[in-house]
Amino acid sequence: MKALVINCTLKTSPEPSNTHALAKVVADRLETYGVEVHFARAVDLDIKPGVTSDAGEGDQWPGVHSALLESEILIMASPTWLGRPSSVAQRVLERMDAMLSETDDDGRPVAYNRVAGVVVTGNEDGAHHVISEISGALGDIGYTIPGQAWTYWHLGPGAGPDYLDDERGHDWAHKTGRAMAANLYGTARALQENPLGAPPS
Repeated sequence: MKALVINCTLKTSPEPSNTHALAKVVADRLETYGVEVHFARAVDLDIKPGVTSDAGEGDQWPGVHSALLESEILIMASPTWLGRPSSVAQRVLERMDAMLSETDDDGRPVAYNRVAGVVVTGNEDGAHHVISEISGALGDIGYTIPGQAWTYWHLGPGAGPDYLDDERGHDWAHKTGRAMAANLYGTARALQENPLGAPPS
């Protein structure tokens, strides 16, 4: 089983990413179940605007799209900005919109029988809103969203320090992240054993 973590931080490599650090807690637990985890930092890639799987010359989204189709588990990780998902997360979701019209050989939407969850960090509140927006979009695309397949960290209300700069709240965020990993893995296994069929015509 494979998992893909798409980090939607606004920080380019090699700048440390709070969002990556918390997502890695979930990834590390998935690896204990034998899941092969890969990371993509979207801001490092030339992802063109649009709602297609290939926007032409120079577009690096097709590589991410291929990785999505190779993975049973997707983790979308985003910071909170102005109470909303990052602009990078929005672009990733817009490009994933093309998957709505893509089907496998059995006529199933390509996101069927795949699971997804959300990781959120930020030095302001709004995490539940970000989780709801991203989870709703992924459900529209066809992913199965298990219960409590999320974790987040912030020290709201109001502005505060960054995840990497303050240990407060880490125990809760990490415990929730480990539960997230267990729920993603368990649901992915269930879908492997009893996959969804194509939608009725």
